[in-house]
Amino acid sequence: MKRIIFTVTNDLNFDQRMHRICTSLSNAGYSITLVGRKLKTSVPLIQTNYRQHRLSCFFNTGFLFYAEYNLRLFFYLWNQKTDALCAIDLDTIAPVLAISKFKKIKRIYDAHELFCEMKEVVSRPRIYRFWKWLERSTVPHFIHGYTVNAPIRNIFKKDYGVEYEVIRNVPYLQESKASVVKENFIIYQGAVNEGRSFETLIPAIAFIDCPLHIYGDGNFLEQAKALTKEYKLEQKVVFKGKAFPADLRNITPAALLGITLFENNGLSNFLSLANRFFDYIQAGIPQLCVGYPAYKEINDKYSIAVLINDLQPKSIADAINNMLADKDLLNQLRTNCNIAREELNWQNEEKILIAFYKNLFHK
Repeated sequence: MKRIIFTVTNDLNFDQRMHRICTSLSNAGYSITLVGRKLKTSVPLIQTNYRQHRLSCFFNTGFLFYAEYNLRLFFYLWNQKTDALCAIDLDTIAPVLAISKFKKIKRIYDAHELFCEMKEVVSRPRIYRFWKWLERSTVPHFIHGYTVNAPIRNIFKKDYGVEYEVIRNVPYLQESKASVVKENFIIYQGAVNEGRSFETLIPAIAFIDCPLHIYGDGNFLEQAKALTKEYKLEQKVVFKGKAFPADLRNITPAALLGITLFENNGLSNFLSLANRFFDYIQAGIPQLCVGYPAYKEINDKYSIAVLINDLQPKSIADAINNMLADKDLLNQLRTNCNIAREELNWQNEEKILIAFYKNLFHK
């Protein structure tokens, strides 16, 4: 039985992509370990069919956190017996590269996004230079890898000459929730991070006769709460905190529509293909979404969303109000979601993942 260790920097309970990947590979006969970090707010790990391990750190933000976590991860990996290591994004790539070279084992890079092009990186020159240097120094050594869509794959090929597979962030196909009674709320689920248009989405809610429920946290959470207070929207913008994926599968189908917005302030956002975009489709709800290339390509095929590129508050409010007022449009988008979900699901996508690892070890 081949052993694979996956490395992330987040709290393992809420990483849906990694849970799907690890579960599928464990079911396929691999011995899987997922390594993440433990926070003061971490709750006990959910039961899985793969091993999980969390590392505790003194520092939890900034450079000191990354330095400490990577050091702790290095020594953890040093003491493990494994046949392959998979780094998830740049923030765990250095110890994976070092240990895999020393132990002469296979290494894989799973790029969830263009890390250096995230707003919180690209908008800070010194931080950007560090991460870009790390990317140039490490990624060419990872000849095996995969990412979330074709545009990002093409950038890795152009910049570093690596041929990566595409494995999209699609959820499991679940029993249809088309019969779920709709409730009067709009949902945002996922990281509350910089670059997700909260600066314009929250003011827009003042002009919409429907509350916004936000499920998640992130590096922009406190600013988002401050904006809500500034615009006196505490009764309309409700921060629900993190929810387990299993709970969201029951909550999301009841929403009138979902939100998938990104500022166009870096290639990571412009070329993104967010988890929640597919989660809303699987839940059978329409969504307001940015019209960036990966989203437009899918929407052109399935027509499951209303796309906008103008993210000013009035434009967001007008688009949402038009959707809520057009019951025929909402019903048609829901019908289209229930068609698309039969194709855009993990049961189909995991076949690519399993074939990737089969070929990796066969070679």
